[in-house]
Amino acid sequence: MQQQALSATVAWVRLERAMAAFEADLRKRFGITGLQLQVLRICAERPQLPLAALRKALVMHPATLGQSIDELRRLDLVTVRTDPNDRRARLVGLTEKGTTLVGEAPSAGPVRLREVDHDIARLDRLKAALEDAIDLFGVGEWAPGR
Repeated sequence: MQQQALSATVAWVRLERAMAAFEADLRKRFGITGLQLQVLRICAERPQLPLAALRKALVMHPATLGQSIDELRRLDLVTVRTDPNDRRARLVGLTEKGTTLVGEAPSAGPVRLREVDHDIARLDRLKAALEDAIDLFGVGEWAPGR
């Protein structure tokens, strides 16, 4: 069991380091975070996405998403406007600059799962393994969306 635990830990560390290096590369090359790239890629799927739908898709605290959106607006990568059908709702859309960035940024990280065809059984195994990791690592009480 000790060897399997060590192997699992090494795999996790590799994933963690790969994601950190990816984040650093995004910051250096494009001035955005992985979360911001996810927002941009999801917005690229729909021309005017309700902010509430984006928050639900990302299982994210409103303040965290709001800060990310504000930074993307400052960088002129997205626009945010009031929904003409519901004055309380806000719609997020890509700018031309945002569309260009989405085309140039690498397709990596979790949002890649939405863009590239994968074996459904493999995705099911990944989901189960990640849910299992939450339990095995003992961090379930801090996991959102449960």
